[in-house]
Amino acid sequence: MTEAADARTEDQTRFADEAEEFLQYLGEIRNLSPQTVRAYRTDLAAYIAWTKREGVLPHEVTHRQLRSYLFELKRAGYATTTIDRHLSALRSCYKWLLGEGKIATDAAEAVSGPKRAKRLPHAMTDSEADRLIEACPETPEGLRDRAFLELLYATGARISEASALDRKDIDSDQMLVHLFGKGSKERIVPIYRSALDAVERYEREARPLFAKESPVMTDALFLSARGRRMSADALRRRFREASAEAGIDPTYTPHSLRHAFATELLSGGADMRSVQELLGHESLATTQIYTHLSIDRLKDATHTAHPRG
Repeated sequence: MTEAADARTEDQTRFADEAEEFLQYLGEIRNLSPQTVRAYRTDLAAYIAWTKREGVLPHEVTHRQLRSYLFELKRAGYATTTIDRHLSALRSCYKWLLGEGKIATDAAEAVSGPKRAKRLPHAMTDSEADRLIEACPETPEGLRDRAFLELLYATGARISEASALDRKDIDSDQMLVHLFGKGSKERIVPIYRSALDAVERYEREARPLFAKESPVMTDALFLSARGRRMSADALRRRFREASAEAGIDPTYTPHSLRHAFATELLSGGADMRSVQELLGHESLATTQIYTHLSIDRLKDATHTAHPRG
């Protein structure tokens, strides 16, 4: 093996070790979920494999070489969103390496991802949300599902946040819900009376029936019939069943209620910063997508209600 080949191998091995340090940082310091860390690991492993195939020095990689890597992903048939995810992993890793003093310059910072068509969130209308909630029967499971759906619509919570809720996270006196989002960041969201009533009725009439089926006590808010905390997947299944019963668009997901929450707030005059805080978005740009939806709603209302519409 030549001296140059030895140098490349050493550089690539060192980068792989540093990538593991970066992943450990994401999990232990940034407190990202195991699923997110696993996705980063997969994307970085693909990049490391490419550097070995192409003989690239990861610590001295150039803007042109990174563009070549992204082009290879495109040529392999990867979707634009997948390529963006790979680039995001690289940007985060190289930014961390720069901050740790392991590289002198960050070539990934200036690399732009492939352009993709802007997709508007699929937001449920207020009348559809009402139909969904009203479709829940007067059974213990129905009371639980109604409380769950009312809470999603009232707070804009993610499905994972709803699954993680404990009883103590509902402040009935102040009419507030404590949600724990990405990176375990807490945000406090007001909840309106009808949603709080649905939660309180479920806790009073249905939750005790589920709780007694488990030998282990839990403070989880939403329990399965066996008394265990309902996972995000279990809640998604309940959402799909309620959607089928209500006869609404089968492509809706629990996130559609989050979209509806944001859209209704903006259509009603809420300012962008407040909606950003309520949704737990780190970037205002993420929230701004909803302005398109709210403007469309206002246009529809004008065309329907205005005498010359």
